[in-house]
Amino acid sequence: MKKKFLIPFLAILTIILAACSNSKSTSAKTSKVKIGTPTLFFHGGGSSYHAEEHMVDAAKKAGVTKSVIRAEVTPSGKVTLIGNFSKNAKNPIVEVNYQNNRQLNFKEHGVYATNVVKALQKQYSFKKMNMVGHSLGNISIIYYMLLNGKNKKMPKLVKQVDMAGHFAGLNFDVPSDIRQPKGLKLDKNGKPNKMNKTYKEMTQVRNTYPKNQVRVLNIIGDIGGKTDGTVPNVSSLSLKYLVADNAKSYQVVKFTGKNARHSRLHENSQVDKVLIKFLWNK
Repeated sequence: MKKKFLIPFLAILTIILAACSNSKSTSAKTSKVKIGTPTLFFHGGGSSYHAEEHMVDAAKKAGVTKSVIRAEVTPSGKVTLIGNFSKNAKNPIVEVNYQNNRQLNFKEHGVYATNVVKALQKQYSFKKMNMVGHSLGNISIIYYMLLNGKNKKMPKLVKQVDMAGHFAGLNFDVPSDIRQPKGLKLDKNGKPNKMNKTYKEMTQVRNTYPKNQVRVLNIIGDIGGKTDGTVPNVSSLSLKYLVADNAKSYQVVKFTGKNARHSRLHENSQVDKVLIKFLWNK
């Protein structure tokens, strides 16, 4: 090729390559599927995503959403998303399933939850999310916020539902780190007079929890004797000290009767109504 033609040819080639590069860059940026605000459900100890199905089905029947997928989490924390959300999915729901459903190292729950959110971020575009926990599932939310409450790269948690949470501990045969101290009492701010090791760790969320961002609903059951049959109400109500000072709003709803039992709260039609109204009805 003669020199007089070489320079124009190279200039044209450079323009074409630049255009291709920009095209690829634009394509990469727009490859994620944009969805509405997802709601992540976390099950309790010794349980699975099946415990979340009643609440999810209630939301579907109420016309809240048609979009549900599952996040399968291995004991090592690897996440596989089962199912897909379509573009602009309305109020999509993620049923989170921990294969190690008896993990008592609470820090691992924070890692699991973080990995779930990151897996969703790789595939979908969203800026806000909701989280719902039952029993041990509540620990995922608290420890997630310990790790990510001030992380601007993560989506904003805007609504949080805690159901039958054992924040201040359990009063049966469990390791001392998560056992409820004897004579546990709360002051007007929900602060326990005694704290086990994990609750002391959780108090650090007061420093990472974003100010005026999250609306919190604390659901407790009382079958008599101020307990849901598994978790004393005093332990569930200790959530207030962890989040209320920073939360945009904090409210407690108590259910009574046989369907307020610990294992029945997530299958209680009255709980469903409160949940749906809080999460999706403005």
